[in-house]
Amino acid sequence: MSGKTLQQLLDEKGDIVEFLRNQQTGPNAYPGVPAEYSNWRDEQRAWAETAVLFNQSYHMVDLLVTGPDAFDMLAYLAPNSFKGFVPNRAKQFAPVTPEGYVIGDVILFYLEENKFELVGRAPSIEWVEFHAASGKWNVTVERDERTAARPEAEKGYRRNYRFQLQGPNAMPILEKAMGQTPPDLKFFHMAEIEIAGAKVRALRHGMAGQPGYELFGPWKDYDTVRNALIEAGKDDGLTLVGGRTYSSNTLESGWIPSPLPAVYTGEGTRAFREWLGAKSYEGMTSLGGSFVSGNIEDYYLTPWDLGYGIMVKFDHEFIGREALEKMKDQPHRRKVTLALDNADVVRVMSSMLTQGSDKAKFIEFPSAVYAMHPYDTVLKDGKPVGLSTWIGYTVNAGRMLALAMVDESVAEPGTEVTLLWGEPDGGTTKPTVEPHVQTEIKAIVSPAPYSEVARDAYADGWRTQAA
Repeated sequence: MSGKTLQQLLDEKGDIVEFLRNQQTGPNAYPGVPAEYSNWRDEQRAWAETAVLFNQSYHMVDLLVTGPDAFDMLAYLAPNSFKGFVPNRAKQFAPVTPEGYVIGDVILFYLEENKFELVGRAPSIEWVEFHAASGKWNVTVERDERTAARPEAEKGYRRNYRFQLQGPNAMPILEKAMGQTPPDLKFFHMAEIEIAGAKVRALRHGMAGQPGYELFGPWKDYDTVRNALIEAGKDDGLTLVGGRTYSSNTLESGWIPSPLPAVYTGEGTRAFREWLGAKSYEGMTSLGGSFVSGNIEDYYLTPWDLGYGIMVKFDHEFIGREALEKMKDQPHRRKVTLALDNADVVRVMSSMLTQGSDKAKFIEFPSAVYAMHPYDTVLKDGKPVGLSTWIGYTVNAGRMLALAMVDESVAEPGTEVTLLWGEPDGGTTKPTVEPHVQTEIKAIVSPAPYSEVARDAYADGWRTQAA
């Protein structure tokens, strides 16, 4: 990449934590759709009671990877096994550094022989691009940038549209849209279907703690497929979900979307930092929350922190294998959901209604995330026992929830802990942060996923009760 590199930027800034905590970047943007189609309460309720249509066509990066070495390169970058991975399947793709810390988390689609697509936040995709550019692999990569980072003239289209049809009524709606019974697919399996004369790729998936499908295809069919789905769902309560609501769906399904890419230090990623531009995702992203450490390494997460320990397989050579082998038998934090105390939440919110007194950090609804990477301290008897990395409200639970990773000593459901809410010293200079004081919010450790449907109905893996 030309221009200033990420490594040069970090050398200039010196204190990496201070730099990222005071970045002028707010939470992840969800362009291309209204903030709300109706209201976020009804939009949330619909994924539990009827069905929703998520429009994912705009906010994620897509990377097409083709060539005879594509399979081997991707397997070399992934801690999870590629045994039995064949076309028309998909999997989580969460590569780690040579030191064993997570770079990011995206979905990898195996479209056909020698052809793959990765979809999600940029860090994992940039890691793949870096290795493709090394010359060691006979592969070609084609990046389709998220809408927010595209030139103005290209914001109105992408390579593919991408929708998710989720909820109890998803299957009958899809059947009406297809005019026939949908294929009975296993979780993360794909098939080609037809909607209103358009060929559509369907992935069996679930984001909001409910069953459903991800549907994608060429951009030229965007309106055809979307309009057909809306028409098919008009009698089954199909609800369109806006950008304001979208980021709260993960609270019920238990997926943590925001691991800080663990690439800011370490010799194993120096060449990557020297390849990345200063205006890359890593150079523009932000940290927020009550957890503050002088060492950026304290923000790095392991696969076990994210609940992905079950997916790590030492049946192949991959970057970070030696480090993960050393970690696997060590104590690990466990991913949980924190159900925040209603009375404490009301107390925090009521501070907004007083004049002249100290105010707590404002709680936005439904998503209370105010940085690209939220990190809040979880306490037990005043001592740190974990980190919270996503927070918001869901009408289906009737309370504020936070996704967290905590020590085994406090991981059992029913354990009382507290969440330290707000940034120290009145807050950082991020535009999403107003002057405030920190406060503690009581919480009860609960399962992750919080949604019973997600725990009991998904395929064996990080979301299930067994995991």
